[in-house]
Amino acid sequence: MPAAGPGARRRKQCWMLDPGTSTGVPTTATPEPVRSCSGRRQQRTHLGGLDDLGEVVHDGLDVVLEPLVPKGKKAKGKKVAPAPAVVKKQEAKKVVNPLFEKRPKNFGIGQDIQPKRDLTRFVKWPRYIRLQRQRAILYKRLKVPPAINQFTQALDRQTATQLLKLAHKYRPETKQEKKQRLLARAEKKAAGKGDVPTKRPPVLRAGVNTVTTLVENKKAQLVVIAHDVDPIELVVFLPALCRKMGVPYCIIKGKARLGRLVHRKTCTTVAFTQVNSEDKGALAKLVEAIRTNYNDRYDEIRRHWGGNVLGPKSVARIAKLEKAKAKELATKLG
Repeated sequence: MPAAGPGARRRKQCWMLDPGTSTGVPTTATPEPVRSCSGRRQQRTHLGGLDDLGEVVHDGLDVVLEPLVPKGKKAKGKKVAPAPAVVKKQEAKKVVNPLFEKRPKNFGIGQDIQPKRDLTRFVKWPRYIRLQRQRAILYKRLKVPPAINQFTQALDRQTATQLLKLAHKYRPETKQEKKQRLLARAEKKAAGKGDVPTKRPPVLRAGVNTVTTLVENKKAQLVVIAHDVDPIELVVFLPALCRKMGVPYCIIKGKARLGRLVHRKTCTTVAFTQVNSEDKGALAKLVEAIRTNYNDRYDEIRRHWGGNVLGPKSVARIAKLEKAKAKELATKLG
């Protein structure tokens, strides 16, 4: 074998396998065009003979090649069925009325007016609204003592309607009515008919100080307290005082409703001192129902705490943790 110089091509030796035998004969490899798997003709250094599988042992590596197909012959292969033709559904043509012209809107800056949106989230609410909402949330989240929580147990609607109906008959006179009464009395006095003072009719008594005095003197027959007094400390002592003095009391929704009874915007509490003979039966029924719901249940009410109501986010988080714990326990038990 001649010595290879620096520029000489190194001739490789491969082993050609005889199809009939398992022995190999070393030969000198010559370049021969071989068709690769991709179909391109390449110059390969092999022995000029391929077996039926197209395998060549080259430098210790197995190279898988396609067998050479003579010209004029097609490679045998499975015939692939053609894809079925997709039947297109005939779409009904949209009838366009030429009388109506399409005018698309442009909502860019300075163009068409934007559509109306719900901007409630972005409203800057007045301070008193923010305060009352925050107060309501705090009353739900924090632990509320029984003395304050009792004001959430208001009178039922039916009893409250009967109570307000009776109280409306004993509204105090307005300034105009008082002026007319005094004017008529002055005219009688000027005419020489004598000054006869008018008898004061039974009316509602309003105000914390007035009602407290009446309860302490046991002159009040029924005390009505508003549930939304702010600050609540103004009336928080009244239920205990009424129970101690044996005066029936109730809590009704709305200081504004009580205020309308006495010609004011709001009123914290009102009291019945006297009623006419025709209304004594109605008042007795109300007192009996109210005493059962409030005075007789005072020991139960004073032990009942309020608040501790979680928000939706906290409830969802706790539920998620409990679900994960239950799943883990089920996995352990198998």
